[in-house]
Amino acid sequence: MFSIIQAAGWPIWPLVACSVLALALVIERFTSLKIRKVAPPKLLDEAITVSRASIPSPDVVAQLEQNSVLGEVLASGFRALNTNPRISEDDLRSILEGAGRQAAHKLERYLAALATIASAAPLLGLLGTVIGMIEIFGSQGGGGAVSGAAGGNPAQLAQGISIALYNTAFGLMVAIPALIFWRYFRARVDGYLLTMELAAERFVRHLNTLRK
Repeated sequence: MFSIIQAAGWPIWPLVACSVLALALVIERFTSLKIRKVAPPKLLDEAITVSRASIPSPDVVAQLEQNSVLGEVLASGFRALNTNPRISEDDLRSILEGAGRQAAHKLERYLAALATIASAAPLLGLLGTVIGMIEIFGSQGGGGAVSGAAGGNPAQLAQGISIALYNTAFGLMVAIPALIFWRYFRARVDGYLLTMELAAERFVRHLNTLRK
């Protein structure tokens, strides 16, 4: 592998850095977007159950907030009622919507960076290709095409071809998986956001009964 990097020349190092960064982002997103950390399936039912008669204590609300991203949204509703038991339904919805926007921002973290890598890697590969072509033309010397064919530097010619081909291939090898994972995480986040939006709507109706 190191011999390939050497043959590809210095233009491949930005691509190596992009590949390492993309791998780190993919691992981080896989870890952070687990369902138990975002929207546990039974969390909403449990939150409604423990608050059938009255608003839970601050300790229970704090525990709910630390449970998951959805727990943070639900806890914001409980806190709003604890602060102002006569809060209007519109204000209650606004508070949950604000918590939902914060949750969406948290879920979408690093996706823009992964999309940037997917877009930039082919361009970096193209840059390496151009530099390799420059090496090829440089190996032909200054005497025109006939002189270059007779007296070009074969080693420099081979190096230019290696730089061009390796950078093109490596740029695609970085970009394609990054694009696939970005689309996968984007769809996963969209699914979570829909789940949380429906849960918040149901939770607002429940909190409205407590408010009355």
